[in-house]
Amino acid sequence: MTPAGETPLFSLVVPLHDEEENVEALLAELDRVLPPMGTFEVIAVDDGSGDRTLEALLGGKERYSWLRILGLEKCVGQSGALCAGFDAARGEYFCMMDGDLQNDPRDLEKMLSILREGRADAVSGIRRKRRDNLVRRISSRVANRVRDWITGDRVVDSACGLKAFRREAWEGMPRFNGLHRFMPTLFRARGWTVLEIDVNHRPRAAGRAKYGVGNRALRGLVDSFGVRWLKKRMVSPRVKKEY
Repeated sequence: MTPAGETPLFSLVVPLHDEEENVEALLAELDRVLPPMGTFEVIAVDDGSGDRTLEALLGGKERYSWLRILGLEKCVGQSGALCAGFDAARGEYFCMMDGDLQNDPRDLEKMLSILREGRADAVSGIRRKRRDNLVRRISSRVANRVRDWITGDRVVDSACGLKAFRREAWEGMPRFNGLHRFMPTLFRARGWTVLEIDVNHRPRAAGRAKYGVGNRALRGLVDSFGVRWLKKRMVSPRVKKEY
């Protein structure tokens, strides 16, 4: 979808871990939805899957010229997989979405329009009508409020996997496990503007959710205090001109 030697308008990074049942439908949907938005590339990052996710992606590469695949040596988590993808990305704008088909790629068109019109440097989704079970919805709501209280920010749905931002906004981003849950806060702390918009959220079609209350509650609390400290100590100099 991008002529050789040219920079694509946007790069979409999709981290995947044990999502073999969703890969074929995901790639087919991206092939229908993304082309009208402009030149693009999709970087699918296999995060050390123990199933046939990588094999399914390699099968898709034979059909989709826009697909790039990164296979990580071992599972490093969602944040690490995203970092690997953005390190390889070539686009003017960076986008991200989950690989479980719950995010709707059609929402990226509005996000990209906001960025291109200069209304914000980063756009993050809000899943107003979450199609998850009651426990996940309540735990996420509580986590967002606690996170805001500790970090001093206000983000409606910081863990939403659907985001888009200028390439420059990503450069110099601090990296740690759990980064993906704090990206809007860190963008703002580094002087970039963030806009949150409502996005579609769909039921999981296949596979199993990787996050739950048990494996993220304490970690999210510790990370929140870490981000609070980082905000107070962060320096983000921007060179106006070199003389």
